[in-house]
Formats: sequence, structure tokens, C-alpha cells
Amino acid sequence: MAKSTLYLFDGYNLLHAGAYEDARELRDTLASFVALKGARGVLVFDGVGADETHGPLEIRFAEPADTLLERLAAENRDRHHVILVSSDVAVRGTSGQEVQKLSSRTFLGDLEAVEHSEEKPQRIRDRLDAATRAALERMRRGED
Repeated sequence: MAKSTLYLFDGYNLLHAGAYEDARELRDTLASFVALKGARGVLVFDGVGADETHGPLEIRFAEPADTLLERLAAENRDRHHVILVSSDVAVRGTSGQEVQKLSSRTFLGDLEAVEHSEEKPQRIRDRLDAATRAALERMRRGED
């Protein structure tokens, strides 16, 4: 059975590497990303704050964040495919070779490519000609 994927995000590292207005915008972007991937994520910020959950994304605070990221990588690398997103060389070096590592800039570049390549969802009604749509609407209303 394939392992589920767990993303570990270095919060302020990503925030400063990207063009985000604030931490909420980053949080919303990452929550959407992990949801679309069918994965889970933990976004870790340095400092003190209230832990939150937004769908498959947890937001955690720790002083220092690096220690929590390292611990989460070690605790989960046997059960999940762990992807650590941080440009901090020390964190990436101590997370273990079983953990996939991405720099913040690399991840954001990949994320931007995914966001820009998404196509508008197609609906069946968009593929029907006007006469067929009108006939179906009359049937729906019980007029035929």
C-alpha cells in the first residue's frame, strides 16, 4: 500500500520567499494545495500562537520552529512520504535521508506552475447545443 504524503512547511521561510501579503494568505494557499494533492500538511511558525486546523493543514507555533520540523520529520518518515519545505540548510540536513527536501523557492516555483496550469472545469451543459439545453430545460419543468 502506498504511503500517504505529509508536507512540513517552514512558515516564515516560505512567507519571506514568496509574495504573500501575510501569514493568512500563505495558510490559505497551502491548505488548498495539500487538499488538491490529497495530502496532509503542517505549517510551522516560530513563536507563540494558537494552533489551528484548516482542512488537511495544521498550523503550529514553536520556539524554535526548526526543532518541531525536525521532530515531525523523524516521527513520520516511517509511516508517510514526508516532504520538508524549507531553505534552512540545518533543518534540511538533520531531517533524515528518508525525507524529501525542497527549498522554499523551488516549492513556490512548482506551486506557481500548478496554479497557472489549472484549467476551468468543464460542465456538461457547456458541451450541449442551445436546442438540446432548451429541450432538457422544458423536460425538467414538465412542459413536454
